Amino acid sequence: MPSLPRLLLFLFCLLLAAAVAAGCSTRRHTGSKGTASYTVRGKTYHPLKSAAGFTETGVASWYGPGFHGKTTSNGERYNQNSLTAAHKLLPFGTKLRVTNLKNGRSVIVRINDRGPFVGSRIIDLSRAAAKELDMLGTGTARVRLVALEGGKKPVRITPDGDMDGRFYIQIGAFRELPRAKALAETMRKRGYGCRISGHDGSVLHFVQLGPYFSKSAADQASRPLLKQYRGLFTVAE
Repeated sequence: MPSLPRLLLFLFCLLLAAAVAAGCSTRRHTGSKGTASYTVRGKTYHPLKSAAGFTETGVASWYGPGFHGKTTSNGERYNQNSLTAAHKLLPFGTKLRVTNLKNGRSVIVRINDRGPFVGSRIIDLSRAAAKELDMLGTGTARVRLVALEGGKKPVRITPDGDMDGRFYIQIGAFRELPRAKALAETMRKRGYGCRISGHDGSVLHFVQLGPYFSKSAADQASRPLLKQYRGLFTVAE
């Protein structure tokens, strides 16, 4: 029979091992890029390995003071005054353009957290991002997400004869920048991704819808617009 000191030492080691194991199990490791699978409330999520071509439309919410300073899923400290967001699937570090479909306002955020896991919401924005979109008061807003990937994706012909790449539908060209901005805002409120190609000092400012990631997708999106914008055409980037 072991002596009392040895028995106490044995019990202490068991308790220490259990405590270490419990501590390790409370933290979810999702990898440096956040692409490892993880489980929340019995549901397993498999994050994307790349955000290239990602778009999504749905309901956004925001989180603020109650989480300020707490650790996010990628190990950072949450700062409600930074332009960040939580998404269930996008890799950490992904930059997104988020557009409020009600008022056309947009903001660029960086993904550094996981969520939201409430209802059908697709993104949880920081307080600063929600303020930019003018949705602090309402708490939620219907938004469109477009991933911003560095560099240009070359156009290539697919086996079925389509073309992959980055395409835009040009619907207007204006000498006056305010006119271009007005049209762009109108189209954003209608739910389109939109950009103005050209800056102050340019001769013309081009209003372009997109991006679309195949020629066929751009052509399909342009059909309902043909009567209103007869001179529209698709451009490849």
